[in-house]
Amino acid sequence: MIFPFPSPSPSLFLPLPLPPSFSDIWNNTWYPKAKDHINTEKTWYVVDATDKILGRLASTIAVHIHGKNLATYTPTIDMGAFVIVFYCMNKFSLLETCSYWYGSGFFLSNLTQYVNAEKVAASGKKRTQKLYRRHSGRPGGMKVETFNQLQQRIPERIIEHAIRGMLPKGRALFNHLKVYKGPDHPHNAQKSIELLIRDKRVQKQR
Repeated sequence: MIFPFPSPSPSLFLPLPLPPSFSDIWNNTWYPKAKDHINTEKTWYVVDATDKILGRLASTIAVHIHGKNLATYTPTIDMGAFVIVFYCMNKFSLLETCSYWYGSGFFLSNLTQYVNAEKVAASGKKRTQKLYRRHSGRPGGMKVETFNQLQQRIPERIIEHAIRGMLPKGRALFNHLKVYKGPDHPHNAQKSIELLIRDKRVQKQR
C-alpha cells in the first residue's frame, strides 16, 4: 500500500528542548560553600562551668564548636565556635540568648565559650578512678594521673582532653577552644554572650 503523504519523522514526537535559562530551574538547590562564611561575623559566648558535670559540659561545647547547632550546618565547612574557659556571672539563659540572636537575624556561625577549668565537676567516683595517661615516647615513659591529680596540676587539660575526643581529628576545630585558669583572659574586648549549661540532675518539683 502506498500512502499519499510521507510518514512523519520520529523526531516530531520528541519534547522540545528548554532554553538554557529554564534548564537550570530544577537544579538550583542552594548548598553552603566556604566562601559564604569567610566574612561572617564571629559571636563569642560565655559559659559558667562551676560545678558542671564534665561530660555534659564538654558535649555542649563540642556541638557549638562543630556548628551542629546551626540550621545550615555542613560537615565540610568550618561553621563552628570558639571556646574560652573562665568564670563569669549569669546574665542570660540558653533559651533567651538563642531567641534574642535568632530574632534579630544574627547568624550564629562562630561563637566562643568561656569555662572555669578549676571548678568543673565529675560524676560518680571519677575523681579518684578516672585516669589520664601520657607517654614521652621513650621506654618506660608512661605517666598516669587521676582526675584529682591532673586538676590540681593542669586543670585546663581536663577540659581540652574531654572536648578533643568529641571533635573531628585535627587542629582546625580544636584551635577554637581557649582554656584559661582563673577569671583572667586576654579576650575582654570581645562582646561575649553567656550560654548556660543546663543541668539535667535538677528535677522539676511536682
